[in-house]
Amino acid sequence: MQFDHPAPHVIELAVQPADIDAYEHVNNAVYLTWLDRAAWSHSAALGIPLGQCVALRRGMAAQRIEIEYLRAALSGDVVQAATWIASTDGRLRAQRRFQVRRKTDGETLARACIDYVCINLDSGRAVRMPESFARAYLVTARA
Repeated sequence: MQFDHPAPHVIELAVQPADIDAYEHVNNAVYLTWLDRAAWSHSAALGIPLGQCVALRRGMAAQRIEIEYLRAALSGDVVQAATWIASTDGRLRAQRRFQVRRKTDGETLARACIDYVCINLDSGRAVRMPESFARAYLVTARA
């Protein structure tokens, strides 16, 4: 019942009634919200909270998202969304990996990989990462 990475950043989320779809399981789109929450929580823990991104007018935007759904999360479940930086070039790109598990039995429900690119929040164009981003992501990717 371990995570795929030895030291991931983990948040816990309770399945909400609004998360359940007509098939009586968590809708696939909800997983993307969970991944986003895990990524923001991890970035804040690394010293890059949302406020700093806004102040610097720089942010990491998803460029490519791949999610493998393995099992369904159900009403009443508590899930653990884990993330870690898999790689970064220290200039423009970073890649995060994710694993979503059900807390009660440790069953992996989904795995994901998201490629991010640093953007200028004013223009929306790709731009070199601020040094604070590069340092935080590089150290984490090497861990």
